[in-house]
Amino acid sequence: MTGAKTKKNYPKPMKIKYYDVEYRHTYEFITNDLEMGAQEIAEIYKRRWQVELFFKKIKQNLKIKTYWGTSENAVYSQIWAALIISVLLWI
Repeated sequence: MTGAKTKKNYPKPMKIKYYDVEYRHTYEFITNDLEMGAQEIAEIYKRRWQVELFFKKIKQNLKIKTYWGTSENAVYSQIWAALIISVLLWI
């Protein structure tokens, strides 16, 4: 965000700082939504990170290499099929 072209397109600062009391650490987030507060943006990042961890666990444990579809129904169907196959193999 320090280049000449970028400074021209984005003259306002796009970083939001958030101090996490629990871990005593300051986080910096880059965002284009400066209407929201730092707390809200930090919560969005936390929720997104939980989704990433969920899919990481599913891919590791259910041996799903790629998802065939991107719709909610396609992902659910593939996860359920992998769960059913895993349970049947376990039995």
